[in-house]
This record gives sequence, C-alpha cells and structure tokens, in this order.
Amino acid sequence: MNTVLVQEMGRFNKLLSSVRSSLINIQKAIRGLVVMSSDLEEVFVSILKGKIPGLWMQHSYPSLKPLGSYVNDFLARLKFLQDWYESGPPNVFWLSGFYFTQAFLTGAQQNYARKYAIPIDLLEYDYEMLEDRDYGFPPEDGVYVRGLFLDGARWDRKAGVLAESLPKVLYDTMPVIWLKPLKRSDIPERPCYVTPVYKTSERRGTLSTTGHSTNFVLSMKVPSDKPPEHWVCRGVALLCQLDN
Repeated sequence: MNTVLVQEMGRFNKLLSSVRSSLINIQKAIRGLVVMSSDLEEVFVSILKGKIPGLWMQHSYPSLKPLGSYVNDFLARLKFLQDWYESGPPNVFWLSGFYFTQAFLTGAQQNYARKYAIPIDLLEYDYEMLEDRDYGFPPEDGVYVRGLFLDGARWDRKAGVLAESLPKVLYDTMPVIWLKPLKRSDIPERPCYVTPVYKTSERRGTLSTTGHSTNFVLSMKVPSDKPPEHWVCRGVALLCQLDN
C-alpha cells in the first residue's frame, strides 16, 4: 500500500502546485507585475462565479461540486493522505478520498495474492456490509472502506438489504463495507444487485491512458431481496461524492 500512497501524493501535489501557482500569478497580475493571460483570466472569472477553474480541472480528480465545497473536499483528501503518511494505513479507508481509486483496489488484491501465493487474475472482491461504528483494527484480509452514497435507493440497516428511498431523500450514506479478495470460484452465490460505483453523479467518463474509466470505479454486489430489474428501473448506483 506504500506505493499507492506515494502515487496518490504525487497526483495531489501536481494539483496543489497548479492551484498555488495560479493563485499567486493572479495576485501578481492584479498588481500589474505579470500579464493577465487567458488562463489566469479564466481562473479569476471562475472564482468570482464560484466554479472550479478549468486550469485546475486539467490536473484534478472528477468533481461536480461548487468551488467552496471542492476546496473543502480537496483539503479533506490532503488530510487523509497526511494522516496515512504520519500514522500508517488507516483501519477504514476513505474510498472517495483517492485520486485513482483503481490503484488502491488493485493494491489490496495484490497484498492478498502475495500472502496466499494466488495469481491476481483469479481474484475478485466479495462485499460485506458492516455496522456503522469505529473499527479499532483492520481486517486480516482485504480492506474496510467508507464514504459511498447510494443513489436511487437506501440501505436498510435492520434487514441488511437494499430498500426503497425515503420520501424527499435523494441519497443514503452507506455503512462501512468490507472488501474481501477471494478466488472467483470461492465467492458464495447470494441474492444481490450488481451496483455500479461512480466517482460523480454524472455517471459517465472517458477511457484514460491506463485503460480505466475516469468516472466508473467498479461493480459492487449489494445484498437485495428484489430482482435486479427492480433496481435497474430506478437507476440505482453508488457514488463516491455528492454534488454539494
């Protein structure tokens, strides 16, 4: 997981450098010390409108938040990585806090594959929804993750299955989820809905140079007592972040 942390810090440092340099140059441009280029003007106008500047988005993770919420989210992600660096891997990982989430998921599978000498291409995740509480220790295998939101349905904490959304409640916070790497042949069959996980509510992205989507993360099996078609008609999906 140390490799994942180093790579994440590199990506966030690049974004942080872009934000810092553009803000410093805007201050200089206002004082007449440098030329106000079209890029700096776009950043300045976006800040006035409360939008994320396009110059920042070139180095940023996907986000549909307004500028104020984006800055708070960005600072929370930096704190997550700083705490990880200073105190070691957390017991529960903030899945939404990663820039490149697929690298973290692959890293967890690689740890399991090395531990039990199993080829990684034979592994797949099994998912267990846990209780909403603090966990003092990490799992023996796999990882605990938090920070997902359910769109189009809610999680029934008593029954432990998907349920219809409550009136006037758009999103429901998911509990801590245990991602357990297992051989595909060892994953038990159970009634579930294969729920797509997206980084934003836009639910679309482009293929990056790594071959992964810029928005889609993975498909997660969530326990359900209704047929999959029921939830497909409601457009049920898991989101890493909301738009506010």
